[in-house]
Amino acid sequence: MLRRTIRPKDLTSPDELAELLDRHDYLADDGLATAAFLALRMRRPLFLEGEAGVGKTELAKTLATLLKAPLIRLQCYEGLDASQALYDWDFARQLLHLKTAEAAGVADAARLEGEIYDRRFLIARPLLKALETQPSVLLVDEIDRADDEFEAFLLEVLSDFTISIPELGTVRADSPPVVVVTSNRTREVHDALKRRCLYHWLEHPGFDREVAILLRRLPGCTETLATQVARAAGRLRGAGLVKPPGVAETLDWTEALLTLGARELDPGRAAATLGAALKYREDVERVLGDGLLAHG
Repeated sequence: MLRRTIRPKDLTSPDELAELLDRHDYLADDGLATAAFLALRMRRPLFLEGEAGVGKTELAKTLATLLKAPLIRLQCYEGLDASQALYDWDFARQLLHLKTAEAAGVADAARLEGEIYDRRFLIARPLLKALETQPSVLLVDEIDRADDEFEAFLLEVLSDFTISIPELGTVRADSPPVVVVTSNRTREVHDALKRRCLYHWLEHPGFDREVAILLRRLPGCTETLATQVARAAGRLRGAGLVKPPGVAETLDWTEALLTLGARELDPGRAAATLGAALKYREDVERVLGDGLLAHG
């Protein structure tokens, strides 16, 4: 029976963590369970790299559920800057406060300045929110999409888990959040950030584990269908596609087949639902043209 609250320091081994993740329907292999266990016990960020859809983001979500902690997600993108990740001032409320003070006849400039830069007018973005929330799981998703400048800034925050706000002072996390940083390796992430973290490369699951994932996450799935979809997904990943399907796409594909009442993977339904697994026209045309769905 699960304990009511799991804390990182309560975990005794990677096997125990793997078992707890398993109870939350996340099937981690020995390497991933060990990396996650060490990151939790050593209070180090976990840097997960691998192709899209292999379960990087899902691990962070499952850890948040396991630890009964809110998941705070920072989705990275090109042009992301510190203000969008850290905090921002609510200018509309500040202006309203100034107008209200003016209407009330308050003329003390120093007092007003102190009031408008009060904490209540500060909008916490993901990084500040994670430092102020105890406990929490901070997911920095797809760091490879952000610019080098933001990467350097993130390294500074993760080094001591403090944020300096000129108008308010320094915010320091009483207890560092659990941090998961993911990358699809669309570009190389700087070594300095990786050195701050514990690193793990996440592969596509092996055949047996993928079958187990499908059966676990989709209770209505037959073993025959799970086996055939996992085998088909393996062929697609070896076909040199622009974007081979990850576990997330395999789950979507299987769910689409189940929605149509499929008990096994026949070529007709496989072709009709291929959009759940592949996201590029070139990939769909190649798979259909090469007859990759004709195999059992």
